[in-house]
Amino acid sequence: MTENRNMILAIALSLAVLLGWQYFVAKPQLEKAQIAQQLAEQQAGTATPAPAADGAAAGGAATDGSAPTVGLNTTAAFVSREEALAKSPRVPVDTPELIGSISLTGARIDDLSLKLYRDTIEPDSPLVKLLNPFGTDHAYYAEFGFMAPAGAGVKLPGADTVWTAPQGARLTPSTPVTLTWDNGSGLVFTREISVDAHAMFTVKDGVANTSGTATTVYPYGLVTRYGTPQVPGTWVLHEGLLGVFGDEGLTETSYKDLKDSDGVKPAKVASGWLGITDKYWATALIPEGGVSFQPRFSWALAGSIDTYQANYLRDPLEVPAGGSAVTETRLFAGAKTVARVDAYERELGIVKFDRMIDWGWFYWITKPMFLLIDWLYNLVGNFGIAILLVTLIVKAIFFPLANKSYASMSKMKMLQPAMADIKAKYPDDKVKQQQETMELYKREKINPLAGCLPIVVQIPVFFSLYKVLYVTIEMRHAPFFGWIHDLSASDPTTIFNLFGLIPWTPPHMLMLGIWPIIMGITMFVQMKLNPAPPDPTQAMLFTWMPIVFTFMMASFPAGLVIYWSWNNSLSILQQSLIMKKHGVKIELFDNLKSTFAKKPKAG
Repeated sequence: MTENRNMILAIALSLAVLLGWQYFVAKPQLEKAQIAQQLAEQQAGTATPAPAADGAAAGGAATDGSAPTVGLNTTAAFVSREEALAKSPRVPVDTPELIGSISLTGARIDDLSLKLYRDTIEPDSPLVKLLNPFGTDHAYYAEFGFMAPAGAGVKLPGADTVWTAPQGARLTPSTPVTLTWDNGSGLVFTREISVDAHAMFTVKDGVANTSGTATTVYPYGLVTRYGTPQVPGTWVLHEGLLGVFGDEGLTETSYKDLKDSDGVKPAKVASGWLGITDKYWATALIPEGGVSFQPRFSWALAGSIDTYQANYLRDPLEVPAGGSAVTETRLFAGAKTVARVDAYERELGIVKFDRMIDWGWFYWITKPMFLLIDWLYNLVGNFGIAILLVTLIVKAIFFPLANKSYASMSKMKMLQPAMADIKAKYPDDKVKQQQETMELYKREKINPLAGCLPIVVQIPVFFSLYKVLYVTIEMRHAPFFGWIHDLSASDPTTIFNLFGLIPWTPPHMLMLGIWPIIMGITMFVQMKLNPAPPDPTQAMLFTWMPIVFTFMMASFPAGLVIYWSWNNSLSILQQSLIMKKHGVKIELFDNLKSTFAKKPKAG
């Protein structure tokens, strides 16, 4: 019974590995190729979404209470990034972490690069471009404005409005910029934009009413993205539109789901935030708290280009005759560093802002795991060493359970002669064999499933570490030693070109690096500490499992493979010491000898 149970467990684990490889590796690669093909086909598109034209009312307040959905401009052709930047007067943006500009046409924040991050690990590779100007086929920008009640005929700033900036204006953490626009009918609009030393903008929109009639406007904000970015397409990481809306909590919508729906419209709330996230960076709007707003995620086509938008519409802002009114919104546009995101949540009171980082189902393990690794990194200066130290800590936490498990396994080895006697005594009665075996376990106080417990309880830890390596920007391009220059990427070496000695780059499926091989060897040795299973099928499965895991883990982040290799090595040492303590023979060399010994020919 025990052997059958173990065999079923081993088969289930092997199937999980194979299906996992198909889902996490093969499928994303296929989807990536399909997306690339779609993007190539979309280059022929000539439509550009655009809000209302300059001087026109930005449209009556939508009857459903939503912010304006970007319209379609079927006459404008897409231009290059350089041409788009040159089309409008601009205000430079320069902070310790950001560089770019604000377009005075539409007062859009649409040109930002991240000073601290580059596209690759090469020191001279281009800076990561977060936002791209309106007019390109990959535009990505934030915009703010007003709507008027239907039929009011109020002249409001629109997409083509050219705002006025002070001569020589430059947005820095110490120098905010105030833009102005006069509608010529008694309303003067001001937009004060400030930015901190990191990635948070504050936009204060003011309306001064010099006319003799009170005016009502509806403030809105939006983040719009043209084109569907390449995303993994797995449940491991969310990339797309997201937000936190009051008590409703986190709402995540993928590009595909949004495209296949009529949009997402959560309930009106008085607190929260919304935007678009990538793996390591995000652009999010945080409306001023205390005033209700209607959030919405929407999709539209601009010619053949998919466009995605996260927007909100505030409750009406009353501007009395001869008076003024102000509304405020924050915009986060930058890298999702854990310390900074947490600081914004704490200092600015942004509800659940840390959910911008996809900590996953095991949030209660994953985030503390990162905080521990980050704390150790600050002590030792290397994330790889920090991971090795975390492995030791995890081992220490599970030490009592592992000891009990390995002790139980050692006792089971000592009972093998008695179990063989039971089989010999009841050769044709499987039920009786199982009953006598279970009675033997009961007398000796042995749990036959004890060997599985250390593996089962560490599964959440394993997946949490995987999430930490996969989603946190702190791990991006973090080096270890030697050839590992990025712990979040797979081992770049492969045995199939003799680890770089042969000038040939094998296909992806043959990228089998040094660390995955080390992991496979340690897993193989750990299995060989135990006696070979008597069932040939089970024995074959256990023999092949390290090989399957080796190829599967080759595509995983190097930091995770290093963790598993080190964990296996510690387990081998721990299990060997416990077996020696209980007087159980360590059968490693005998098992290795029998595995590689020449088998006699049948007959």
